[in-house]
Amino acid sequence: MKPLEKLLKKPGSHLPVRPAAPPGQVPGPGSVPAPRRQSLSRPPASPEEPAGPAGPVPGGESRWLELRPPEAPLRSPEDPSPGCDRDRDRDREPPSPEPPPAARCCCGCGCAPAAPAPPERLLTALLDRLPAAAHGRGCGAESLLDDIVLTHSLFLPTERFLQQLHQQYPGVPGGPRGFVLAAGSPPARWEEGSGLRRKRAVLAVLLHFLETYKGLLQEEESAGKVIKELYLLIMKDTSLYHELEDEIIKLHQLVETVELKVVDETPPPNKQVKPLFRHFRRIDSCLQTRVAFRGSDEIFCRVYMPDHSYVTIRSRLSASVQDILASVTEKLQYSEEQSTRGDALILVTMASSGEKAVLQPSEECVFTTLGINSHLFACTRDTFDSLVPLPEEIQVVPGDTDIHRAEPEDVANHLTAFHWELFRCIHELEFVDYVFHGERGRRETANLELLLQRCSEVQHWVGTELLLCEGLGKRAHLLKKLIKIAAICKQNQDMLSFYAIVIGLNNAAVSRLRLTWEKLPGKFKNLFRKFENLTDPCRNHKTYREVLAKMKPPLIPFVPLILKDLTFLHEGSKTLLDGLVNVEKLHCIAEKVRTVRKYRSRPLCLELEASPAQLQTKAYVRQLRVIDNQNLLFELSYKLEPGSQ
Repeated sequence: MKPLEKLLKKPGSHLPVRPAAPPGQVPGPGSVPAPRRQSLSRPPASPEEPAGPAGPVPGGESRWLELRPPEAPLRSPEDPSPGCDRDRDRDREPPSPEPPPAARCCCGCGCAPAAPAPPERLLTALLDRLPAAAHGRGCGAESLLDDIVLTHSLFLPTERFLQQLHQQYPGVPGGPRGFVLAAGSPPARWEEGSGLRRKRAVLAVLLHFLETYKGLLQEEESAGKVIKELYLLIMKDTSLYHELEDEIIKLHQLVETVELKVVDETPPPNKQVKPLFRHFRRIDSCLQTRVAFRGSDEIFCRVYMPDHSYVTIRSRLSASVQDILASVTEKLQYSEEQSTRGDALILVTMASSGEKAVLQPSEECVFTTLGINSHLFACTRDTFDSLVPLPEEIQVVPGDTDIHRAEPEDVANHLTAFHWELFRCIHELEFVDYVFHGERGRRETANLELLLQRCSEVQHWVGTELLLCEGLGKRAHLLKKLIKIAAICKQNQDMLSFYAIVIGLNNAAVSRLRLTWEKLPGKFKNLFRKFENLTDPCRNHKTYREVLAKMKPPLIPFVPLILKDLTFLHEGSKTLLDGLVNVEKLHCIAEKVRTVRKYRSRPLCLELEASPAQLQTKAYVRQLRVIDNQNLLFELSYKLEPGSQ
């Protein structure tokens, strides 16, 4: 995730996309040096300026690795300064016999938090904490339950987690005769009422698991099978335990909601084929409300040949490279005799800058990892060197676009509405899977990756529109309009669009246009200075975090910063040490995911008209045509203002 951190320290960088290229790939053209306009907001940083949270935590790295109750809580990635006086004073204090604040329950009652435990024992400890009262919720249990459900895949596969939950249900053949009271304690027989309490606890965990995962369970057949078995086992208890009737009814509703067929399974109906928004530019599809993608969804995609002809294939979103090549071979009627010879097809990603990389047959989910103007090519190894980008990706036709005719308020509102749809499509577990996929099996994170690509697309859209505007006066007016659009997006609490526009205006090819910036009115120069201060990464984005903390939902955050915080938590401490789970790390990760849940806790209400002009603006915003080749952007910039510094 180092490219992501590089982005957030250099506002003019590209948005990171999970790399598909092998080691040694030629770096992108974004590193071309060029003279830039000096920042409007501040003088160059002095060497004495305090750095971000890259330094170690006071007291050494062991605090991140501590698996016993720590003397101090893990430092949050939001903390602007790791070496504050408060930490130094605390480290100098002698140990106190009283339990420190970090060793207390999250509810503040003073009970002990969950202690580090082996992965196999952590679920048992959770079930022991869930009392009979309040529908399986107790002191600190609700937070611990949510922590484990959100993060259990870091130390235990979902299937094994559900199998352990199934074995904890009293009455399971081969299961425990009693429940474990503590690590190493001998099992005891179920006392009167203890069996009912354990069943209620298991049911509470299962209900919360289903509420959290929802449609993701359709992508995990083995986990769904365990849930079905546990569901049928629980359904048999309705006649014996009337106190569980409400929970069992809720369980039945959730099982139906996530479409886990229990009896009389029937084949699913024909699935609707969904076009990815970058691969087709039809207005009818781009005007539709965005829905979440799943790995089993079928999509249309174009695969190009060396002569720039193409075949349109129908494929699963999570299809492997081998499956894609099989579909292409079938379309081309490629004979088996050709495949067995040395001229078998390979799949290549081609960027608009000419960079290309061969995809390995075992790679999956390649559609959503493509760049903005990247395409898939099928060719033989002999024709690999002759591949060139598509002509429409490198041709530049200056002229007026819809942004010159649209009002800033309309453009900003449609940006916010579209990005809210994309943000709502992201399952909260995709944030965990995107950062921690290298530690355990990877799920599809298509919706999150599409939003990241959209953020990068908006950045390049800003530079594309400005550099394709040839007249100096018209270009200065467009610059003023873009700053106004950023201000309205901030007012709409769409910080993703706001950040992307400001980063786009700080692109080196744009910031060097001295004559254009000089014609900008003073009012908008001052406004852009404030925007630069707000997006300043100094002290770990302290200003942005303070502004975000004052906002109330609904809001769209700058998603790459959330991924940066999760990466900071992941790389700053180990998940397992000496066979014990770092529960403090799990809690910090879950807290970050819960902020995403809070941002989307209320619906977005924007009044958008359905007039023809509004529909045209909506179509323009949802299918932006951009130039993502930094070399080409610099060529346009030097043609407009050759002598600008």
